[in-house]
Amino acid sequence: MRRFSALSLLLLGLIPATAQADTPTEAWQPPVLTTERYNEDWSNLANQTSRTGHWTEKLKYIPLDDTGRDYLTTGLELRLRNEDYGNNALGNAAAPNNGYLWTRLLPYADLHVGLGKIEVRAFAQPIIAYAAGVAPSASAIDQTRVDTLQAFADVVVPLDSKTTLRLRGGREMMSLGTERLIGTRYGPNVPLAFDGGRAIVHRGKLTVNAFYLRPVEPGKGTFDDHTSQARALWGVYATQLMGPAGVDVYWLDYRNDLASFQNASGREIRRTAGLRFFGKTPVSDTATVHWNMEGMLQSGHLADQTIHAWSVGSEAGVSFTKAPLKPDLTLRFNVASGDRNAGDHRLGTFNALFPKGKYFGELSPIGPYNLVNLQPVLAFDLGKGVGLSVAAGAYWRQSRGDGVYDIPGHLLVASDKGNGRFLGNQAETAVEWRATQELTLSASLSLFRSGGFLREAGFARTIHMLGLEANYRL
Repeated sequence: MRRFSALSLLLLGLIPATAQADTPTEAWQPPVLTTERYNEDWSNLANQTSRTGHWTEKLKYIPLDDTGRDYLTTGLELRLRNEDYGNNALGNAAAPNNGYLWTRLLPYADLHVGLGKIEVRAFAQPIIAYAAGVAPSASAIDQTRVDTLQAFADVVVPLDSKTTLRLRGGREMMSLGTERLIGTRYGPNVPLAFDGGRAIVHRGKLTVNAFYLRPVEPGKGTFDDHTSQARALWGVYATQLMGPAGVDVYWLDYRNDLASFQNASGREIRRTAGLRFFGKTPVSDTATVHWNMEGMLQSGHLADQTIHAWSVGSEAGVSFTKAPLKPDLTLRFNVASGDRNAGDHRLGTFNALFPKGKYFGELSPIGPYNLVNLQPVLAFDLGKGVGLSVAAGAYWRQSRGDGVYDIPGHLLVASDKGNGRFLGNQAETAVEWRATQELTLSASLSLFRSGGFLREAGFARTIHMLGLEANYRL
């Protein structure tokens, strides 16, 4: 499934949805169907010249008056995903050999009302998520039955001819940057949402987010999701576009009253300062280079320990858009610090906060904590809506004094189980077919072969996973 940066999503959502009376100077393109959905702006369908006659346009722009400013957008996503695991035993899983089916339905309604120069907007998206075959039983990430995934209100105020202020309050999914720290957890069956508020300023090519949020803790029953009382996140995230490149600068404060790492547990107050540089540019008539570099420093304290942690994420690649199959070669290199000494009152374990769900691919048995990761990826466009990717990966512990964690940050294997650094290598291939404008079918096959440390710890068998997915989105 295609991934889109949070920057492009934010920019789509920040443009006031005011209908234009005149014919656009350039042909209007329908918005990308995003994961959050609220960033899709369909207001241009008020102009008859923008319409193509596709049957979904009647659902995307339902006028409520003659001005074109008051309208309703509707849509849904239906996803069926089957995952089959073999030897998935890291962390002493209760059912290492398990196959199950996730079913998820996400309908939504997006109401826009114009009041003078101000735009008021209400967005609602329930979730219906069930799981079959999860052993020994489905967790709240597998199945939340019927609940509220997103429900918020917006007020958009133009501050001047170039600047808008968007004030938002309620429950929403949110992703920033490449979702290394704040993501939607879209790969698992139940995505991550936050309760709280955001103030978003958009001026030209500058976007600034200021927010205070608490994660939503899903329950396994109907309408039992609730706001976390133990965790909170607040901060400022700014993005400046500069032609083909862009820069993100951010400061995040995080609190967790129930934090737990191998060498420390208790109340965690953690601050993250980050800088990201990204973009793409042609280097010839046939090749385009793209890059995404990010550095993060963390400070604060956990119980009686002072936090000194860091992470570096890098991605660089080249795509050959005019070559047969349009190959794209990307190399990713990531480092997340680990703790070195349990008795020095300094915690070095990096905290990824709320990362994306499928962090290193469809199979991601290890999370971005105390980790060094190298991952080349080769992708091809086979034509007729079919894409193919092949990826490899290698993983090491950054510090021998710390253990191995999963993506949410739970300790899987303690450091005293072995002395090695090498955790293992991974191979994965995935194919995706966009059968129609609304329907996407995909399949993946992944293998993770344990390295020296995990073999010492007793996890010698190769993990394998087969994933099959059908996604219908309109």
